[in-house]
Amino acid sequence: MSEPTTCADRTCIVTGAGRGLGREYALLLAEHGANVVVNDVGGDRFGTGVSNGPATEVVDEIVAKGGRAVANSDDVSSWDGAARLVQQAIDTFGGLDVLVNNAGILRDRMLFSMSEQEWDAVIAVHLKGTFAPSRHAAAYWRERAKAGQSNDARIINTTSVSGLYANPGQSNYGSAKAGIAAFTQIAAQELGRYGVTVNAVAPGALTRLTENLEMTDELRTSFSPAAVAPVVAWLASGDSRDVTGQVIESSGLVLAIAEGWHRGPSVAPVTTATEVGEKVRELLADARPRTLFHEVS
Repeated sequence: MSEPTTCADRTCIVTGAGRGLGREYALLLAEHGANVVVNDVGGDRFGTGVSNGPATEVVDEIVAKGGRAVANSDDVSSWDGAARLVQQAIDTFGGLDVLVNNAGILRDRMLFSMSEQEWDAVIAVHLKGTFAPSRHAAAYWRERAKAGQSNDARIINTTSVSGLYANPGQSNYGSAKAGIAAFTQIAAQELGRYGVTVNAVAPGALTRLTENLEMTDELRTSFSPAAVAPVVAWLASGDSRDVTGQVIESSGLVLAIAEGWHRGPSVAPVTTATEVGEKVRELLADARPRTLFHEVS
């Protein structure tokens, strides 16, 4: 292993780690000395199909380089599957230090054409697939703290500029990712007392989920999943223990802090609809323009 061991002996779960971004996270965490639980159900970009092959291949790659890793094929949107995943990390490596929630699928469709199943599937994998592992990991860390043991633990979630800045055709995906950003901030406030930080990354990368995007070869190089992995490795390390509740944009083109909702211009309450309309228009004229998806993508 040639990289510095900033995550030496830290046990990390990475969900959706069989390909794309998750694979790069798992490989770099292992290179930095972490024990890695590589989770992936092995489905396609739409969430269909099951195979333990992708997770096993990443584990084999890590082990061949001298690292430590095990495969897991549980469905993280399943309550019991998420519990088994967390327990496997504890049983295999003696504990859990880092949870990287990365698993995701796409079912893009305009709102007027989206089916109930397309909505439910994306919300389940992204939003419940972030909540369920986080809940079981949080319970483990809380019990440790109650028993007098210290934690230096991390939850690293995956949001998206689609959820932060809105992208047509992705009401299901964007809603899930916006929910994950809010979940990150709430969980950070709840878990800080137990020695747990919670942050999110909004990655910009070409993976199976974004392979159909049209761009130049130069841009494709800039959007390599490997370019996002360093921020995840840093967040997983002990060096980031003072950073929590943040959303970080990361790609081969930019590293940025997403500032989120702020209260903008305000006035005292008014009593009629006509007055409300007048005041809202005045406030909108004074408000700073919001960031749009096409400005950052």
